[in-house]
Amino acid sequence: MRHTSLANIEWQDLRQLKPTETVYNIFLSLPFLLLSWWSAWQGFWLLALAATFFFFTAALRQAHDCYHRTLGVSKVATELMLFMLSITMLCSTHAIRHTHLNHHRDPLGDSDVEGNWARLPWYQAILGGGIFSIMIQWFGLTHGSRRNRILVACDMLLIFAVIAAAFITMHPVLIYHVVVMILANTMVGFFAVWSVHHGCDDVVYARSERHPLINLLTFNLLYHIEHHLFPAVPTNHLPALAKRLDAAAPQWTQQPVIPFLAPVNKYQKPSVINKTNSLDAEVSLIKES
Repeated sequence: MRHTSLANIEWQDLRQLKPTETVYNIFLSLPFLLLSWWSAWQGFWLLALAATFFFFTAALRQAHDCYHRTLGVSKVATELMLFMLSITMLCSTHAIRHTHLNHHRDPLGDSDVEGNWARLPWYQAILGGGIFSIMIQWFGLTHGSRRNRILVACDMLLIFAVIAAAFITMHPVLIYHVVVMILANTMVGFFAVWSVHHGCDDVVYARSERHPLINLLTFNLLYHIEHHLFPAVPTNHLPALAKRLDAAAPQWTQQPVIPFLAPVNKYQKPSVINKTNSLDAEVSLIKES
C-alpha cells in the first residue's frame, strides 16, 4: 500500500531497463577511475581530483542501484559488482547495503543510523564524516545476517589488501587513490545524506533537486524523494518519475536540495506543504524497504 496521494502515479513501466542502459550502469564509473589514475600518474593533480570526484559520485550511484537491485543485472552479478566497488571505493558496500535498506524501512526513525545524520547541523555533518562512515559500516556488520557478515568480512580483507599494497609498494597512484578515497568517504554523510534529508520530517522525509546541471553532475542521485517513494525504479528513470510526481502529487517534491538554485516562489516551506496537502500525522505513510 502507498499514501493515497500516490495511488494514481504510474511507475511500473519505469522499472524495465534497456540493454544499453544496463551497460551504462555497469561501466558508469570506470572511465573516471581510469582517468583519475592516469592523471595522478602524469602529475595532473587538478584533473585527477576532478576525475576522482566523478568516479566516486558515479560509484555511489552504482552501489546504490546494487542495494536496490536496480542496476539491471543478476543477483550474482550484483554481488560481484559490490565487491568491485568495495575495492575501489575502499568501503564495505555489503555493510552499507544493510544500513541503507534499514534507512528505507524507517526513514528518519529511531533506528535509522544513516538518515538521522541529517539531524545534525551542517558543520557537524561535515566534520564528523569519518565517524559517519564507520557508523554505517559497523551497523551493517553487527546487525546483518550471518551471510552478510561473511560478505562484509570479504570486503574488509580486499580493502586491507589494497591499502597494504599501496603502503608496501609506495606506488604514487595507489597512494593517491587510497588517500582520496578515505577523504571521499568522510564526505558521504554530508553530501549523500544530510543534503537530501536535512529539515525534513517523518512525512515528507526527503528532498529532490530540479536543476538540470546539478542532476547531470550528480548522475541523478538527488532525485531523492522519488527514489524513496518508488525504490524499485532505476536511477536511469527517476527524471521521468519526477515529472509524473510534479504533475500529479507536487506536495512531495517541493523541498529542493539546493534552495538558492530553485526558481523564486516555486517551493513552499515544509510546514505549508504538510498543512495544505494533508500530509500530516493523521495519515499513516507505509514506507517501502
